[in-house]
Amino acid sequence: MDQHDFDRFAWNLSEEFTFLNATLQGAERDDIDIPHQIAEDRIDEYPVVASIDTVVFPKLAAPLFIGRDFSRRAVEAAQDEDLPLLVVAQRDPNIEFPTVTDLYAMGTEVTIGRVLRMPDGTQSVFCHGEFRVEILEVVHERPYLRVKGRRFTEPVEIEEDIEILMRAVLALYEKIVFLSQSIPEEALVAAMNLEDPGWLSDLITSTLSISISKRQAVLEMLDPITRLSQTSITLAEELDVLELENQIHEQVQQQMDHSQREYFLREQLRAIQEELGEGDEFNRDVLELRQRITESEVPEEVRAKAEKELTRLAAMPSMAPESGVVRTYLEWILDLPWGEAGPDNMNVLDAEKVLESHHYGLEKAKERIIEHIAVRKLAGDNMRTPILCFVGPPGTGKTSIGRSVAQALGRKFVRISLGGIRDEAEIRGHRRTYIGAMPGRVIQTMRNVGTVNPVFMLDEVDKMGFDFRGDPASALLEVLDPEQNHAFSDHYLEVPYDLSNVFFIATANNPYTIPPALLDRMEVIEFPGYASFEKNLIARKYIIPRLLCEHGLEDTGLRFTEAAIDAVIQNYTYEAGVRNLERELASICRKVARRTAEGRKTHRRITPSTVESHLGPPRYEQTRIEEEDQVGVATSLAWTEGGGDLMQIEVIIMPGKGGLLLTGQLGEVMQESAQAALSYARARSDDYGFGDIDLDKVDIHIHVPEGAIPKDGPSAGITLAAALVSAITERPIRRDVGMTGEITLRGRVLPIGGLKEKLLTARRGGLKTVIIPQRNEKDLVDLPRHIRRNIDIKLVNHFDQVLAIALLGQPESAKAVPQPSN
Repeated sequence: MDQHDFDRFAWNLSEEFTFLNATLQGAERDDIDIPHQIAEDRIDEYPVVASIDTVVFPKLAAPLFIGRDFSRRAVEAAQDEDLPLLVVAQRDPNIEFPTVTDLYAMGTEVTIGRVLRMPDGTQSVFCHGEFRVEILEVVHERPYLRVKGRRFTEPVEIEEDIEILMRAVLALYEKIVFLSQSIPEEALVAAMNLEDPGWLSDLITSTLSISISKRQAVLEMLDPITRLSQTSITLAEELDVLELENQIHEQVQQQMDHSQREYFLREQLRAIQEELGEGDEFNRDVLELRQRITESEVPEEVRAKAEKELTRLAAMPSMAPESGVVRTYLEWILDLPWGEAGPDNMNVLDAEKVLESHHYGLEKAKERIIEHIAVRKLAGDNMRTPILCFVGPPGTGKTSIGRSVAQALGRKFVRISLGGIRDEAEIRGHRRTYIGAMPGRVIQTMRNVGTVNPVFMLDEVDKMGFDFRGDPASALLEVLDPEQNHAFSDHYLEVPYDLSNVFFIATANNPYTIPPALLDRMEVIEFPGYASFEKNLIARKYIIPRLLCEHGLEDTGLRFTEAAIDAVIQNYTYEAGVRNLERELASICRKVARRTAEGRKTHRRITPSTVESHLGPPRYEQTRIEEEDQVGVATSLAWTEGGGDLMQIEVIIMPGKGGLLLTGQLGEVMQESAQAALSYARARSDDYGFGDIDLDKVDIHIHVPEGAIPKDGPSAGITLAAALVSAITERPIRRDVGMTGEITLRGRVLPIGGLKEKLLTARRGGLKTVIIPQRNEKDLVDLPRHIRRNIDIKLVNHFDQVLAIALLGQPESAKAVPQPSN
């Protein structure tokens, strides 16, 4: 296409979209005369204009350039006789005087808009397509071609599948308009405002840079759906071509820009180095890396890999993109500690003193560390380094004791937090094929610590997630498996790294969220919550001296009474650990420090009354037992991540249809426990004295207060059953009795977990008797005596024993039940 043809094509598009936009904008106004197709097909006579390079479509405007004499006569005849004009494309554009056999059989009836005389003697006829017309016979060929033809109409019925096809075509067309430089955006706007599938197909086809034969093929398709489907195929083909052209253009442009820029910078660098009298810095880096490899103590397998990569680096141009990747890889290998071990303290007594001076209690953890030091002293390198997992509520000292362990062993301490990690590459690293690839956090930490035997803490191991990027918990299996971690494989390094000398300590709040395979590789040590007197002792012995030092109050004589510390514990904290206790004590110290710095008088002795003046009104009200025995209200002992809690269970009976209503945001397991408790109670209705009550005529409502807090688990089973029996028989439950245990449909009481936390909360709540499963008797051995003090613990294995302890009064038909054991 020469420049003249291109100008004509651009003018054609501009005129066409101008007319089309005016047509669409005026479609809703009555003063615009828009041509419409007639209701049925008919035969008319038409003067014919043979088009060399244009296919006119119905409902679209197009300019015709008339240069041949017989075409001008046809236009004049149409104007003189007020006839429509028929525009038909030539099969061969090189024929100067075409006959009807040289034309396609299908053309377009057009309405002549205006005629302009051009400077070169030709005419420009602006016309508007109306209908498709099929040539039937020739009327005459001279002085112009005149034929009879049948014009076609097309019904417009928009169905759902047609709308889907139209949306797909518009989506393809939008991409083509974005990539093409020859199609204006007005064409896309016009297409998006069309609701006729045939019209949409004709408009899109008229704007594409395709051959006359392809346009004519679309014109000859009378079915609008078939036409639109063909347009979709044509659009897909054109889109592939445009995308390829655009990609090739961008690649060529980028390559040229990069090559020119690289050449220019390289010449500048060479000139600067020559001017300064310096050698090639790249070669100096290669020599330095080679010397480091020779002097390092890396294993032979790693040395061979490093030398191979160094050979590749030396053969690369200094400005090659991959040279930076290889150089970074070699630096990572050489920076890692391969044989540099830190000191190892083998003095058992010194290690025990260090642990005792930093932490109160935690006997199991301390004992395990001392045992490790003792065995290491005797067995040397023959023993395996243990992998421990500290499990307990927040604030119980899991993370801080890790530092104490490192200090007791004389090793360096490192810590990474795994909470929220979802990508396997965080543990095993990225492969070097990715841009910006790095080793995993394990290898990064080992490089930072600089020794092969640090104390390595994996914090919050229970809070890892997983998604499409992999499962980091599965990647940890190799790290924490003594059988595998001597040859840990990081995706970035691609060489084995020995982690067998690392003392791994993991921490978790909830062991049930740790994958079983990972939990099996670790030795679990539980960190239970602290009792109030333990928190008081920790505050006086550890927390307050440190806070006085940190706040500059050591010489002021400030001291806390035991009653003041108890007031802070009971009224301003609600936790199993001591983290919030430390925050509140620090708040008091800050207020005292401010008054001291301002020169104002301040309290030197913190009492319960001064605590409230510093911290404000109490924030927590300790859960206490009911003031009197009530019907249908039982006290359950619950375990939470923050320790233990008392949970009241309320049951009422009301007229109804035998329904069971559960409220209080109960989980699925707890709901099933309530169903099991009700089923068991109904099965033993005669034994419990309510056999004459028709439970199908009453509704039972079970509610657990504090409905905003989710509750779940099976350990409230016997409490639910006791409250049900109490409500149905109207026998009150002792208010000073708490209970925990899972119930079966045969009335058996199954064991539960979290016993220490539950007993601690029972003691804080003022309960005198606690009912627990018989099979939990083994857990009482490890409980300190102060926890069991002033609490009567009843061991039961059947629900009848629970009722004998908790319910007041006796049913008329009650049978003898076995007595519980103390």
